Amino acid sequence: MLLVIHAALTWVLGGLILTIQFVHYPLFSRVGAGGYAAYQREHITRITWLVAPLMLAELATGAALVLRPPISVSAASAGLGLGLIALIWVSTAVVQSPMHGRLTAGFDAVWHARLVATNWVRTVVWLLRGVLVCGWLLLALA
Repeated sequence: MLLVIHAALTWVLGGLILTIQFVHYPLFSRVGAGGYAAYQREHITRITWLVAPLMLAELATGAALVLRPPISVSAASAGLGLGLIALIWVSTAVVQSPMHGRLTAGFDAVWHARLVATNWVRTVVWLLRGVLVCGWLLLALA
């Protein structure tokens, strides 16, 4: 059951990051200079309430899988999964969050482009995690 919950969390976050990467972040440039700073602050508040519990749950279930991997999941594979979660967290904390903070002062095309470009790290890693956990599910079902 833990594996199924973990896989669901990973794919919910994968879908969310795809929406952010392809829809939400590109639309930041369309908000308009007058209301952008308030928009960015509101984005940070609202997205945190959505993403933080999901990311914490993914981290907790990923750590639990490392401590007690299902028979079908090798310890190395579970460790890889947790390492990828750590990479997402580091990217979020060290790269994307500071960029969002910088954008609260107002729209800046250079910082916006950097945010969209660097967010590809999280997007690709979450999709890789999705493939990894699908593999775990297939092995568990076999």
